[in-house]
Amino acid sequence: MNGVIIVDKPAGFTSHDVVNRMRRILGQRSVGHLGTLDPLATGVLPLVTGSLTRLAQFYTASEKTYEGVIRFGFATNTYDADGDPVSERVPATPTMEQLQSLAAQFVGQIEQVPPPFSAKKIQGVPAYKLARKQKEVVLQPVQVEIKEFTIVAVEADRAHFRARVSSGTYMRSVAHEMGQRLGWGAHLESLRRTAVAEFDIAQAHTLIELEGVRDMERKEQQQVPPLRIPSLSGKECFGRDDNPTSTLDALFIHPRLLLPQIPAVTADESTAARIRSGRPVNLPELSRARLVKVFYGQSELIAIATRVAGTLFHPKIVFPPDGQR
Repeated sequence: MNGVIIVDKPAGFTSHDVVNRMRRILGQRSVGHLGTLDPLATGVLPLVTGSLTRLAQFYTASEKTYEGVIRFGFATNTYDADGDPVSERVPATPTMEQLQSLAAQFVGQIEQVPPPFSAKKIQGVPAYKLARKQKEVVLQPVQVEIKEFTIVAVEADRAHFRARVSSGTYMRSVAHEMGQRLGWGAHLESLRRTAVAEFDIAQAHTLIELEGVRDMERKEQQQVPPLRIPSLSGKECFGRDDNPTSTLDALFIHPRLLLPQIPAVTADESTAARIRSGRPVNLPELSRARLVKVFYGQSELIAIATRVAGTLFHPKIVFPPDGQR
């Protein structure tokens, strides 16, 4: 099965946990994700399956949108609620005006130090592995962009926020630094990702929902009576009148909705054959595009091609049909 499906990641799961669960649900090994979520976080986790795992390279710089809660009063070693307190708990009573003013200071291009418990590497070793061994973790600041950071409500020592950020931005670090500036300490209590690139939470499905659909399909398949099919030998053979498009298939994102910033073209049979074999083709209708999505029919994405010159395009990535690698 080649496709993209959006999972609403539950709290307590790593992104790799979700990938492994989906491998069992789909019964296939070729499953990956388009952007890690911390175990604490929930929400949009796009998964790619089959040959469409090759799309991952186009989503490395994707914009993300979050909703979450920052708790003031003490900091933790992980910068979130999964960590151990590293400061004394103190009474914290931030006001809406105070936090709105502080949040505005983070909007724009900023230098941010990633959390010590993160996947950032130090001499090839993920920082979190060093931090777990209580070794010194020194990470260099990186430039990120916070495009929107709004405090939407304040309740006692907790601030509810909404943020839209560039790839590589850690909201845990934002929470930690806000606490430092206020002198109270702070950490990220909860985080929910509501959008990644063109995918949003309205398209997401829980693992329980997906497992339920799979189980229902298996039950229905078991109840379909075998058909008696005459053979050329005169003997009867048996088959099943299965619908090629399953209910689980219907939960995948339609391929035409992927990478909306790249124009699409529908190839005829001869053009599709050339593309599938890795040969260049002429696409006169897209003479100004740098990249183009090539479809065969309405829903089969067969390649992403790059313009060589004029109307000549060469396949950059070819996506073999289901069952082929």
